[in-house]
Amino acid sequence: MVEAGAWWTLLAAPGLLVVLAALAVAGNAVLDARDAGRPVGVAGAMRPFLGVPRALLAQPRRLPAQDRLLWRTGVVTVPVAAVLSTLVVPFGGRVVADPSVGVVWFNAMEVLTWAGLWLAGWGPNSAFSLIGGYRFLAQGLAYELPLMFALISAATGAESLRVGDIAAAQGGLWYAVWMPVAFAAYLAGVLAFSFLGPFAYPAGRDLAGGVLGEVSGADRLLLGAGRWLWLASGAAMAVPLFLGGGAGPGLPSWAWSLVKTLLVLGLLVWVLRRLPVVRADRYVEFAWVVLIPLTIAQALVPALVNLSR
Repeated sequence: MVEAGAWWTLLAAPGLLVVLAALAVAGNAVLDARDAGRPVGVAGAMRPFLGVPRALLAQPRRLPAQDRLLWRTGVVTVPVAAVLSTLVVPFGGRVVADPSVGVVWFNAMEVLTWAGLWLAGWGPNSAFSLIGGYRFLAQGLAYELPLMFALISAATGAESLRVGDIAAAQGGLWYAVWMPVAFAAYLAGVLAFSFLGPFAYPAGRDLAGGVLGEVSGADRLLLGAGRWLWLASGAAMAVPLFLGGGAGPGLPSWAWSLVKTLLVLGLLVWVLRRLPVVRADRYVEFAWVVLIPLTIAQALVPALVNLSR
């Protein structure tokens, strides 16, 4: 059972999300150091964090005819939406809130990132950042429906949109085992709404950084942090949706939740480094021709299982 509403979880959930995101950044930095032939150790892991004080002190960039309000709103929306998404993610037997539509809340916060990132591309009044924002919209058209069907598959299996109920319904068999297509589509969606790895097209080098090209100082820090916060949030949500939540032998539920989240996060960091960037138009074609039919078929499986009962 998941217990909701303890006051301290309102502080613990964002704090834990920041720690998980920092671990993902550190792990990625260690792999960068290994691939570049640099010493792998604490210094390599801390390398990305050394620029944080400098970014906080840097002056924000100003451009002609920029819409500063929309620009700043979009930049702030990405990390804030990631933090808000964790309010319904149970950690062990605790959660900030366990509403009857927790899956919908998580998906709504992810969709809010669409608006935030597009505004971050529109606000600077720069061609490259604007194209980057539109690239994310095109990418979203490809990943959003498979992601939604993946979420629907898990919710259908538990016959509930409550995240705690979905975790509890996997007592006999994890959904990742008998819903592998939904699990894979969900993980791909996590990388996509984090716009990292193969889905870093909106921030592509061919666009001089795209949506990240014009931001500087604290704004760049917030937008960059939002990517990793979403990666950590998506990894944490995968645990109750597909990996049985905090269930497991020998360890307390919070420990199992932490172990599973770290394993999923490690897998995502490894994958984002191994796959090339996919053009949005090619991924749209793949999603609509292959991935959406597969996820629809996957969503039918738990529905038929429930009907047979």
